[in-house]
Amino acid sequence: MIPYKDDNPTHTTPYITAGIIALNGIIFILQMISQSGIKEATYAYGAIPHYLLTFEKVQPIHPALTVFSSMFMHGGLFHLGGNMLYLWIFGNNIEDVLGHLRFLVFYLFCGIFAAYAHALTSADSLIPMIGASGAVSGILGAYLLLFPRANVHTLIFLGFFITTVKIPALIVIGFWAIIQFINGLLSTGLHRGGGVAWFAHIGGFLIGLVAIKLWLPRRNRQWL
Repeated sequence: MIPYKDDNPTHTTPYITAGIIALNGIIFILQMISQSGIKEATYAYGAIPHYLLTFEKVQPIHPALTVFSSMFMHGGLFHLGGNMLYLWIFGNNIEDVLGHLRFLVFYLFCGIFAAYAHALTSADSLIPMIGASGAVSGILGAYLLLFPRANVHTLIFLGFFITTVKIPALIVIGFWAIIQFINGLLSTGLHRGGGVAWFAHIGGFLIGLVAIKLWLPRRNRQWL
C-alpha cells in the first residue's frame, strides 16, 4: 500500500515543504559525490545516540547539531524518495494550517524529539541515525489528527496487478503507525547493528499527534 497523493486542497503555496524536499535532494547529491563517501559522512554528521546523550565531542560538529544535520541526510535513493513522497503528500496541508515559519519550526521540533526518542532507547549505540523519517512521522501524526477523513490515493498491489483506491487518511496513516509500533516492540532487546530507527518514527509520530494542538494558530483552532 503506497500513497501518492491526497484530495485535501490547500490555500497557500507550500514553499517550506518544497524547500525541505529540495534541500534533502541537494544534500543527498553532495553525499553521493563526496570524496569521503556516504559512510564517512554518516559517521561525521549523523545523530549518534551515545554522543547525543553524553555530549562527547568526537564528530566534526557538536553532537546537538547532528540532530539537525542528520535530518537532511539519507542512506539511499529509496530512503530519500520514500520520506520525501510522504512529506509532499501530507506536509503541504500542515504547512497550510500552520503557516510557513511555524511549519518549519514544527517540522524541526518533531525531528529533534524523534532523534532523542531513538537515543533514549539505544543509549549505548554508536551507530549513526540519518534521515527525515522522524520529522516526517511528526507530520503524519499531525495530519492524522487534523484530517482523518481526507481521502488518500493509494496504490494497492494484488499479486501481479496494481490498482488505485481512495482510502481515508485514518486508515492509511493508522496502518503505517501500527507497523511502526509492532516493529518497535519486536526490535526491543535485540542487538542493533543498523537498520530502521523504529523508535524515532514512533517518537516523531506521537509528538506530532499530541503537540499539533499547541502549534495551531488561534485562527485555525476550529479544526479541533
